[in-house]
Amino acid sequence: MATQFIPLDRDTPYLLPASVQDYLPEDHLARFVVDIVEQLDLRQLSAVYAGKGSRPYHPAMMLALLFYGYASGTFSSRKLEKATYDSIAYRYICANSHPDHDSINAFRKRFLKELKGLFVAILVIAKEMGTLKLGTVSLDGTKIKANASKHKALSWGYANKLEKQLQEEVEELMRLAEQADNSTLPEELDIPEELARREDRLAAIGRAKQEIALRAQQRYEKDQAEYEEKLARRKEQEEKSGKKPRGKAPQSPQPGPKDKDQVNLTDEESRIMPTSSGGFEQSYNAQASVDIESGLIITGHMTQHPNDKQEVDPTLAQLQAQEDALGKVDKLLADAGYFSEKNVKAIDEQAITPYLSTHRERHNVPIGERFRVPVEAPRSSDDPVEQMQHRLSTTEGKALYAKRKSTIEPTFGIIKQVLGFRQFLLRGLECVEGEWDLVCIGYNLKRMFELSV
Repeated sequence: MATQFIPLDRDTPYLLPASVQDYLPEDHLARFVVDIVEQLDLRQLSAVYAGKGSRPYHPAMMLALLFYGYASGTFSSRKLEKATYDSIAYRYICANSHPDHDSINAFRKRFLKELKGLFVAILVIAKEMGTLKLGTVSLDGTKIKANASKHKALSWGYANKLEKQLQEEVEELMRLAEQADNSTLPEELDIPEELARREDRLAAIGRAKQEIALRAQQRYEKDQAEYEEKLARRKEQEEKSGKKPRGKAPQSPQPGPKDKDQVNLTDEESRIMPTSSGGFEQSYNAQASVDIESGLIITGHMTQHPNDKQEVDPTLAQLQAQEDALGKVDKLLADAGYFSEKNVKAIDEQAITPYLSTHRERHNVPIGERFRVPVEAPRSSDDPVEQMQHRLSTTEGKALYAKRKSTIEPTFGIIKQVLGFRQFLLRGLECVEGEWDLVCIGYNLKRMFELSV
């Protein structure tokens, strides 16, 4: 007996016109994203349009397109345009329209600043849904490659060498131009063109050197302030003890650029940063704090600093700004990269209990160290660092701090490995900050959808 297959018919027309609603399951992420966007107040975005020229796409549709793209691993404007033809989910979001990649990219760049407000508004919706109940957050950072190659960087030493070479070539070209009437020059040598090319390169080198010198001055001012602070601390210690402090006296910083100081010619606001693999890459340092109960990203910002010590204050400022809308954070977890006496006191002053490791945690900790007797509670309650060290040595403190790795690190793992976001598309700190907001929004929408199913 012949097998009876389900009929395959691509030619018979529908009796009624098809709708995008007919093809997408009810419990689909695209529907969830559209529902969330419909709850957002987009009057600020709509008011920007002047009502002139060709009719624009509705901001709600463009936002849903970008949010779903970043939630499902499609970031390029060209790929998003293609998906509006190939994917039923994108057809549903765009209602069978097909915005071109220029329109998508222009919309993304135009409203980058407004994304921070929408990021908080979506968290407010999560709170109303019962998904977010803010309490303890885990803070960490991850290096994300800039849209620039480290091989397009120009160092101070090489810039000076190249500048001297180009100036000598300009002088030689001017000499050849003066002798052109009395000597035969190669036919392929176009002196005005060669001069213009070198003048352009000298101008670019001049701008790069100016930026390197500016950064060097900022570094010197910071190092000088730290040097003076160390001297004052040593003097205070000597006056208290009556003895000369141990160790070498701090060295005075030297002003001016160093030969290895460099700037990237493609994205000058990015920085060379060490990577987890042991190499160096042209990158930005993306920061995020995650609620340990829901796994939602609560704050996010971008920095050019390769280490994390200076990122506590911006995070606290963002948490404080969101407090009326989202509630109060009561505990903050972070690894040793964030530890300093200043940071612990700053967190404590915000009435948040700090859990910052004072040293790098080792793998396969010996059993004696794992079950070590807790540090004795400090007799004085004036030092938040001593209080924190005691908390981290208790069984309850160790259990709470252990949740740090199981919240923030999987978040970055999902963003980089599952969604595939390993490099920014935009350039410049301000644009990269906005794109990181998009990444965090996409991640949160995906997480909210999973928690609501």
